Amino acid sequence: MTDPENNLSKNETLKSIRNRRSVRMFLGKDIKDEDLKTLLQAANQAPSAHNQQSWRFIILKKEKKNELVNLICEKAGNFPKPASALLRLASRSIISAPVVVAVANSGQLISRGTELFKIDKNTGHDFFRIMEIQSSAAAVENLLIAATSLGIASVWLGVLVLIKKDILEFLGEPQGEFMAVIPIGYSAKQNPGPNKQSLDMVVKYL
Repeated sequence: MTDPENNLSKNETLKSIRNRRSVRMFLGKDIKDEDLKTLLQAANQAPSAHNQQSWRFIILKKEKKNELVNLICEKAGNFPKPASALLRLASRSIISAPVVVAVANSGQLISRGTELFKIDKNTGHDFFRIMEIQSSAAAVENLLIAATSLGIASVWLGVLVLIKKDILEFLGEPQGEFMAVIPIGYSAKQNPGPNKQSLDMVVKYL
């Protein structure tokens, strides 16, 4: 029987999926503008609900990146020790990376959806809110895999959702349903990655 793990070496796309790692510390080496644009193009190719592409990519470097770090450290003091420690750890990842890509929803699908489908406003808002989250999450995953394919490291800092409102305000984006912050750069050390559960643990056949 073929080993499913070996199948992830069949082509370059599957290799990139297999090799993707969450890297939290980066070298000082810059990302080429051409490579950054390639990652953004890959993210922008993600599927989106009704092809609304209601995502925005915000690039932070140098001083603006440092301002984001200061904001996170300031807000970390408002949380209990475990959450505060994770927020400060996220800030260290950001400061070590040459580039940070933030992703936010535009809210366009939510605002247009109820009119498009002619359904109850409250029902429609929840329906299209979930669709916007799914679409933007797909864009982020495209970016992460594309980065791996180019030998660039990355991490999706999920803990920053704790201060989503503050970060979206800092970014000058509307208070939407989705916000992601992804430092990218070159890994400061080899990361073997965590062991994944076997398919027997996570797949059910009906």
